[in-house]
Amino acid sequence: MEDLGFWVAAVVAAALVGMSKGGVPVVGMLGVPVLALVINPVVAAGLLLPVYVVSDIFGLYAYRHAFDRRVLSIVVPGAVLGVGIGWATASLVSEAAVTLVVGLIGLAFALNILLRKPVVVEPKRAEVAPGLFWGSIAGFTSFVSHAGAPPYQVYTLPLGMPKAVFAGTTTIAFAIINAVKLIPYYALGQLNPSNLKAAAVLAVPAVVAVFAGVRLVQLMPEKLFFRLVVWALALISLKLIWDGAWGVI
Repeated sequence: MEDLGFWVAAVVAAALVGMSKGGVPVVGMLGVPVLALVINPVVAAGLLLPVYVVSDIFGLYAYRHAFDRRVLSIVVPGAVLGVGIGWATASLVSEAAVTLVVGLIGLAFALNILLRKPVVVEPKRAEVAPGLFWGSIAGFTSFVSHAGAPPYQVYTLPLGMPKAVFAGTTTIAFAIINAVKLIPYYALGQLNPSNLKAAAVLAVPAVVAVFAGVRLVQLMPEKLFFRLVVWALALISLKLIWDGAWGVI
């Protein structure tokens, strides 16, 4: 964590995390893949967790009045269970396997966005069983690589929530998930003094990026920026899949 390459990647990753809390879509998922290009992906996930938590504070304030209580009451318990499963299986998964999983999650999410056709979704009631299932998957993938968005969105996008309510519900759900993850991450030694010192430094660009993200959403055509981010995620994920597959083989 002392060379220039690490700090360049770390600052970029922290800024991406902050921008995601400012409302810029998808970019938060780029954080771990970007940092995993220069360090162990497990260490990358641990290093970025405090950055997520600090950024969450600003997101919670921004969306404190816009959220769906029912969706939260269903998704969050499932996600906590998923975090527990991730904790219980952490010692069984190799570094190469984690790298491969991070890449596959990112690529699957990117392809889903690039290939699907836009549809008009009518609002509907959140069902408990699917929410608990997808919430648990979101908790697990969030624990592994802070990539809980794909399974979470599989459940929540079809609900047809208004844009502000969807954003607020998502922000609050992952703020709770990230807070819960502090316990197992600490127990696994991922929140050691070295990581916390680096995270404290990275919190600064992350917080700045929160406000930059809000401004960017206002100024830049969302569709163009969204496409650029998704393609970036796909390319980085392919690199991680390559590295992880060679390690597993």
